[in-house]
Amino acid sequence: MNKILMSYEMEQMKPCVATIGFFDGVHLGHQFLINNIKKEAAKRGMESTVVTFDRHPRVVLQKDYQPQMISRYEEKLVLLSQTGVDNCVILPFDKEMASLSAYDFMKEILSDRLHVKVLIIGYDNHFGHSNGNEGFDDYVGYGKQMGIEVIRANAVELHGVKISSSVIRSFVTAGEVEMAAECLGRPYCIFGHVVNGFGEGHKLGFPTANIDPDSVEKIVPVRGVYAVKVRIAGTIFMKHAMMNIGVRPTFNGNDLTMEVHIFNFNDDIYDKNIAVYFIHRVRAEQKFKNTEELVSQLKEDERLIKEQFEKEIEE
Repeated sequence: MNKILMSYEMEQMKPCVATIGFFDGVHLGHQFLINNIKKEAAKRGMESTVVTFDRHPRVVLQKDYQPQMISRYEEKLVLLSQTGVDNCVILPFDKEMASLSAYDFMKEILSDRLHVKVLIIGYDNHFGHSNGNEGFDDYVGYGKQMGIEVIRANAVELHGVKISSSVIRSFVTAGEVEMAAECLGRPYCIFGHVVNGFGEGHKLGFPTANIDPDSVEKIVPVRGVYAVKVRIAGTIFMKHAMMNIGVRPTFNGNDLTMEVHIFNFNDDIYDKNIAVYFIHRVRAEQKFKNTEELVSQLKEDERLIKEQFEKEIEE
């Protein structure tokens, strides 16, 4: 990506082929859409442009809305930069922008300021303040009036399901992290830093790093034990690990914790940044009668996860 442009820099824009959306997760559907604008731009000798927003529109439109996101804002920009698109324009989504009709948005923002000549939109994309009756045919009509050709991209399907951010959120929430990874084109990831825990894992022979997520907006998968890969700040290689998300019911806990046991690893990583990549959900959270039962199950979890990673290496 050549440029990330804020709204006040839009006057620098050259005629372009663009797409617009929030692009949470920058999943395979988004990537397909962006590849379409890149190909169309190359064919027409124009630049390719992604138009997105600095916050989720529902944060402005719904007073108490608490986003549950696949990707943080900064993470999204990195992912968009990796698509090779020429420009990414960040629009500040506020009440003034929310009040713009689809026609006014296309005229004032896309046509007059961004110099969009071709607009390729997702199969289910809607934009602009309206009574809900406007759709693709209206956008095509508006575009003809202002010199923008509007094209609708096809949906991308996986196992008979149309890939979308909402579908992926459902997969992550349900702990179906393998399906989420297929739709994203990469494992779902949570970023955080290591904080003090209760120390019980160490006593049981399974020392854990307790993760405090960087963002409360990121979706946390359902409680359970997961096979994960982790990357610690300052290191290059991923490490295999097992992660527990839950309330520690065997110890009568109440607060949700995220604890990761990194295999064959003893370094002190307290207060370091860490990225956790979810590979597979092993089982649901359980309450055990005693610590002996818990340790026995943890050993079995570890065996299964290590076996899975070994198969992955062999393949």
